[in-house]
Amino acid sequence: MGECVPNRKRIAKLMEKEERVLQESTPKCRELYQRAMRSMPKGVASSYQARDPYPIYLSHGEGSRVFNVDGQEKTDFHNGYGCMVQGHAHPAIVEAVSKRMKLGSQFGMATEDQIVVAEHLARNFKLPKWRFVNSGSEATMDAIRIARAFTGRDTVLKIMGSYHGHHDYVMVSVLMFDTDMGPRDDYVSLPYSGGQPACTVEMTVPVPFNDIAMMRVRIERLLEEGRKPACLIMEPAMMFLGVILPEPGYLEAVRALTKEHGIVLIFDEVKTGITTAAGGAVERFGVVPDMVCLAKAISGGLPAGAVGGTDEIMETVNGGKVYQVGTYNGNPLCMAAARASLEEVMTPEAYRRLDYLNDSLMSGVDAITARYGLPFHSVGIRSKGVVILAAERIVDYESFVRIQDYEFVKLAWLYAFNRQVLTSAGREVGWVLSVQHNDEDVERYLAFYDALLHDVTEA
Repeated sequence: MGECVPNRKRIAKLMEKEERVLQESTPKCRELYQRAMRSMPKGVASSYQARDPYPIYLSHGEGSRVFNVDGQEKTDFHNGYGCMVQGHAHPAIVEAVSKRMKLGSQFGMATEDQIVVAEHLARNFKLPKWRFVNSGSEATMDAIRIARAFTGRDTVLKIMGSYHGHHDYVMVSVLMFDTDMGPRDDYVSLPYSGGQPACTVEMTVPVPFNDIAMMRVRIERLLEEGRKPACLIMEPAMMFLGVILPEPGYLEAVRALTKEHGIVLIFDEVKTGITTAAGGAVERFGVVPDMVCLAKAISGGLPAGAVGGTDEIMETVNGGKVYQVGTYNGNPLCMAAARASLEEVMTPEAYRRLDYLNDSLMSGVDAITARYGLPFHSVGIRSKGVVILAAERIVDYESFVRIQDYEFVKLAWLYAFNRQVLTSAGREVGWVLSVQHNDEDVERYLAFYDALLHDVTEA
């Protein structure tokens, strides 16, 4: 990987300066961390919330803004990793949940809102049968179990570098920056966490994204080994690594290949569902899989997910072959929020607004990048965008790894935070939008990005 900015020493100095500014402005966050460490590993509820030397603790959110315990206001381009496409405390969702709360928040019994939400999803995603869960991890776990029961097979295919939740089936070959991935036609299967049984890891086989020829080679080799896959689980557009869009014709070829071999095709639309279109990637790209997994944005910030499938596949649940259960599945508060979101918030006008905002960000970022003569470019899809830190197009995990720049990404996060912008601290410079963002928020993002490029390229 070549340098994407001209002055690496300057990046190190700026990082030190920006971190000092952050720490001086967040003493209450530091105090909470010290308290939290006495009862919570890393001082947080999820390792994705951790940050060195301490995490940022938020107090509340309103519309496109969030506030931390130190009283700082930030435009939220993190948006709960894409959960909050409706924005924070959207009036329609607040009203729906408040009304439902007064009528009872949990029964472990069926309610009418479950039916209404399932009907919406069936129309939007072109799959007739749905069940509800409480998270994306539960959605992908149940989908794979149903696919295994339907086919009578065990092997799972997944895309190298993709994340599908934190259960053993799929925490395989996720991030492997410092590990030999093996040859492209025979990627290694490695656990993402300690505590994963080796036998489970070995049952999951990674293949490259946007490479139908290599997927066919891997499937044929598995068939020769007597390991016909039960399913292929994939993000139709990879969003764990920023935004990696499918090449023209790729999803159609995947659909044809999986049908050819009787492999259940599962679209993990935890990130693309609702956020890219009412019918997610199914609507956006026009390819209908056998199953779809939803979560994150489905319920306006409440913990819910869904699994959809064909009549034939979901008969495994209807007939009792698969026992798909959960005390909080279809929770009344979550279903009230999901219904309000589908019917009142995520309207055609809302999607047009997301397109407008994302186009403004992408064109603004590209103009700033060009002004500083850097070989970056933006990629986006409706509610999410990312800056690719190279001229090279990113089409899969291998091309992503080649341009990875940890230090620049870390500096970008600090620059954003210290300039009233919150982004997700991770592997890329990017943004996630809500329908409550506005032009002022876009300008705030562009101002931070301009300041960043100015300072890292300054002689």
